[in-house]
Amino acid sequence: MSHRLRPLRPIFLFCAAAAMAGPVAAQQPAAPQAAPPPAAQAPAPAQKPPAKPPAAAAAAPAAQPLKDPVVATVNGQPIRLSELEIAQQALPQQYRNMPLQAVFPALLDRIVDSKLVVQEGKKNKVTDDPAFKKRMAFVEDQVLQDFWIQREVARKVTQEKLQQRYEERLKSMPAEEEVHARHILVSTEDEAKAIIAELKKGAAFDKLAKEKSTDKASGAEGGDLGWFKKSDMVKEFADAAFALNKGDLTETPVKTQFGYHVIKVEDRRKAPPPAFEELADQLREEMAREAVTAQLDQLRSGAKIEKFNMDGSKVEAAPAKPAAPAAPAAPGRPPAAAPATPPAAPK
Repeated sequence: MSHRLRPLRPIFLFCAAAAMAGPVAAQQPAAPQAAPPPAAQAPAPAQKPPAKPPAAAAAAPAAQPLKDPVVATVNGQPIRLSELEIAQQALPQQYRNMPLQAVFPALLDRIVDSKLVVQEGKKNKVTDDPAFKKRMAFVEDQVLQDFWIQREVARKVTQEKLQQRYEERLKSMPAEEEVHARHILVSTEDEAKAIIAELKKGAAFDKLAKEKSTDKASGAEGGDLGWFKKSDMVKEFADAAFALNKGDLTETPVKTQFGYHVIKVEDRRKAPPPAFEELADQLREEMAREAVTAQLDQLRSGAKIEKFNMDGSKVEAAPAKPAAPAAPAAPGRPPAAAPATPPAAPK
């Protein structure tokens, strides 16, 4: 069980106990009725309250979770769960993707502090300060802008359109060739030549890789590098590996900046296209940017926009471009122009 979920265990147990409390309490009054009361017992209506105690009736609704419960109060002001849900969306991406339970304690403390500061600010009439009002208007504009952008993106970047963009992208992505290869890396050319000789005599490649390769990570896997594209490896290694056919071994050591390699190609294939999930985030961001830019262009085209200098004065029109130089009067005769270098000053 995750350490983040352990603190939730008492809460779940408490809820289970509360859910069970109703039926148990309802059954308790049934016990006295097992023995018949004496003849002089009170009238039947007097027996009805014990049959259905008020406490049991009140307990039943409490077992139902509230949709937006109060999770704290600050000087009597309630903080509801929905406020934490909104606040979580303002956190960095890695915290937004976490379950709310994981950030609940820290986020609640943050909102409690915020409420305390807000209450103190209102007590001190901060909201009457002109600077506050200007900043508040700016913040309101920012929130409105963000809300509008999110709504436009949700409206225009649908799952169906995202799937269409993915299929279009695949058409523009030619399949690359991949090889599945193993290698043994050693420090000297002579060591590599000796390994090639052993392999040609029938030695097992994976056994020699585990024993002799200085690349311990792949060596532990028998030299296996898995599938890779040509662009994934350094040029010398990639050129040698992609020049081999399935089952081939390099005839001579391949030198790179890491040492000398003995390479064996296990298989070749056309690389499978990237899955939708691999490209979805990139495509969504791309389409969102396009949608917002197109909408902004449309808004600009229908608006009257005037810009001024920093001091509020009107922006002067840009000076006219100088006229192009006149064409030569006759072929071979240069046009009249200022000398390339200024004349020497008289001595």
